[in-house]
Amino acid sequence: MNTRPIRFVHRGQVVEVDGPAATRSLLDWLREDAGCTGTKEGCAEGDCGACTVVVGHLDADGALQTQTVNACIQFLPVLDGKAVITVEDLSPPQGPLHPVQQAMVDCHGSQCGFCTPGFVMSLWACQQRHTAAATTPTRQDLADELAGNLCRCTGYRPILDAGQSLFERPAPAFDSDPLCAALQTLATDPPLAYRDRYWAPRSLAEFARLRAERPQALVLAGATDIGLWVNKQLRELPELIFIGDVAELQRIDCVDGRLHIGAAATLDAAWRALAEHWPQLHELWLRFASPPVRHAGTMGGNVANGSPIGDSAPVLMALGARIVLQRAERRREMALTDFYTGYLKNRLEIGEFVHSLVVPLPKPQTRMRAYKISKRFDSDISALCAALAVDLDAQGSVLAARLAYGGMAATVQRAAAAEAALVGQSWTEAALQQAMAALAGDFKPMSDQRASAAYRLQVAQNLLRRFWLETRVDGPLPASALSVWARETSA
Repeated sequence: MNTRPIRFVHRGQVVEVDGPAATRSLLDWLREDAGCTGTKEGCAEGDCGACTVVVGHLDADGALQTQTVNACIQFLPVLDGKAVITVEDLSPPQGPLHPVQQAMVDCHGSQCGFCTPGFVMSLWACQQRHTAAATTPTRQDLADELAGNLCRCTGYRPILDAGQSLFERPAPAFDSDPLCAALQTLATDPPLAYRDRYWAPRSLAEFARLRAERPQALVLAGATDIGLWVNKQLRELPELIFIGDVAELQRIDCVDGRLHIGAAATLDAAWRALAEHWPQLHELWLRFASPPVRHAGTMGGNVANGSPIGDSAPVLMALGARIVLQRAERRREMALTDFYTGYLKNRLEIGEFVHSLVVPLPKPQTRMRAYKISKRFDSDISALCAALAVDLDAQGSVLAARLAYGGMAATVQRAAAAEAALVGQSWTEAALQQAMAALAGDFKPMSDQRASAAYRLQVAQNLLRRFWLETRVDGPLPASALSVWARETSA
């Protein structure tokens, strides 16, 4: 792969960037090089949303797709072949405000204004998507869309008011034809190789070759973790191989009763696919990070990272997922429960990479739920995540149990003793009590800033009880009856 400059569309023009480090962020380039200071730096870790921008690309059919991302943790080379849309693009300097901006003014949705451009870009992306689909979001839909944007001044009521009023106004037409034409021109560029430090192969075969040749290189997907290594830890990274352009690794397919999720499929696409087959995962999907993080990050990266508080691994373990690993042309497969060997350690060999995750499709006898406990409702790291599943026979006896927890040990892991206490027993409160007692022997959780050890164990047991209440054979309770937001109503 011959080296060349980074090329992407900005302010309607193709720009070339050659010189900055491969780890220079899009945010720094926008503010310091392009002079577009509407995009702000708040947290520099993809948490506050002040740096939210919209990135556009062409799908396989040549149609424009747009997504919000956090500019602070997007490395500049990742934008190669794409388009960047910022708040400066919505209205001319001396012209009228865009309807999104005007709605924020009319509804008093801005006070200090620091976070406002990020909210505006999230609302603009929301407007574009719903206008194209001829749909109108509910107030809760808007709240979910804005989960990655934090405001410290106004509270969120006037911002949600602005979002709702936006869809009562005529939506200005967005002429995407010039943007698509520019992106089509960029599509003819060869794969990016940048400063002998960054490679962006476009085929699985080319990626496998590069990975085998450069085992010391770091595999880069969404940078939602790696970006923090640069911004917060000031780490110098090795060579980078970006997999976001490898179409084979972005595929999500159902084959032979199993859901195959490519390692480069985004978190949003992967969770959407899981929730289509397991609707009970819909809430956890929305509570997994924020939309900009889910648009950039990948499920393969989340699993390979191996964080004990990652939310993907418990769910996948409870579903009986397997992980497919590849080195050169060789592939091997193992249960995800066998993949982790210790804190941030796994069974990847030198030169090997995650190819995909394989999840058996739901069976009629399976009961499954997943719960996330965190200090903040939206866009927060779990203190504890529980994904619980049992297979019941016609008589209500437990054929199999998969009880997976994150935040309880050095790795995400299943509660082996609690599972053993359930298998072969009727799915009754007596069996539940035995499993809850056994759970205390499965984990020795630690105390940290998110939760104490005693709290974690108590919550882990309580969630198992909640799971039983929601799935028991006789008189299962709806989730609403167990929610902390439930309210008693008079007859």
